[in-house]
Amino acid sequence: MTFAPLTNRKQPAPRGRPAGHVVVRLRRATFLVHRRAATVAAVLGLLLGAGCLAYLCVGESFVPPVEVAKVLLGRPSPDELVVGTLREPRMTVGLLAGAAFGVAGALIQTVARNPLASPDIIGISQGASALTVGALTYGVASYTVLPYLSVLGGIAAAALVYVFAWRGGLHAARFVLIGIGFAVALRSVTTLFMTKGDYLVAQQAQIWMTGSLNGRGRAEALPLALTLLVLLPCVLWAARAQREVTLDDDTATALGTRLGHVRLGLVLLGVVLASVATGAAGPVDFVALLAPQTARRLTRTAQIPLLSSALLGALIVVVADLLARRLFAPTELPVGVLTAAVGAPYLIWLLVRGHRTGGTRSVRTGGPS
Repeated sequence: MTFAPLTNRKQPAPRGRPAGHVVVRLRRATFLVHRRAATVAAVLGLLLGAGCLAYLCVGESFVPPVEVAKVLLGRPSPDELVVGTLREPRMTVGLLAGAAFGVAGALIQTVARNPLASPDIIGISQGASALTVGALTYGVASYTVLPYLSVLGGIAAAALVYVFAWRGGLHAARFVLIGIGFAVALRSVTTLFMTKGDYLVAQQAQIWMTGSLNGRGRAEALPLALTLLVLLPCVLWAARAQREVTLDDDTATALGTRLGHVRLGLVLLGVVLASVATGAAGPVDFVALLAPQTARRLTRTAQIPLLSSALLGALIVVVADLLARRLFAPTELPVGVLTAAVGAPYLIWLLVRGHRTGGTRSVRTGGPS
């Protein structure tokens, strides 16, 4: 959903509006809302609610929706242990991590103007994983600080990709290719850490590397929720700044936009979101690739819609984890296996489509102003 503040109450509302938009008037401001984006967001919200209900009801034992409602409302229920202790905290981690991956992918793809510029493709998730797995296998940090190490690792990887890709401007194809190279190198570093560390801890790290919500609970959900809450004002800023970045450089500069700073802020926010989600749920691959592009195709907006990307990312993770729990029961698969099974063919389709249309479009961006 895209919001564009137009006027305050003291000024008359504009008579005309772009096609496909509606005017929403609040107390002191008037907003222009894209009708199709609002409809898509509403439908995704309903689907996400249905997916969460199915997640809480379905398992080794089926819990009636009435009992689920009682647990969520804090009323006594015989299914308190199953729903409130086992399923709901795990689902919450999946919801928050999926939303963070969706928004992170949307921001990075917007700056790079490339659908392949996903955190798990260009090395950001791998940087977060390398530092986290290294600290985990060698026992130099406790589980409570692992999410913070993931953020540091993701930022370090993004900085390296940005520096090596910068040549008087940011070329989209070079940015993606260098990111892929760093992703491969960092995966090798992660594998080296696991072979040199304690065997049992390395096995746990291997499961974490596939992206798994098994064993996740309130200990992971609470820091992730607080981080996303703190970053919410930044995300609201990004929704507005996103429109400026989609303009060509000359137009944006003429409008007074400091493109270098805006792009750097969007990338940094995307890196932090992806790294925090990786620290909580592991590197759940392809969610940040799938959600933004699917949301854009559904809404048909000029820029990638952040709200729809967040809802779709959360929906993908929740449904994938539900299927991972039940498809081969009693064996439980990591959620990353399901997302990779869907995301890998989509990545191949993007590459084939880009080849047929003459390759990946490249852009050049101005330096910090």
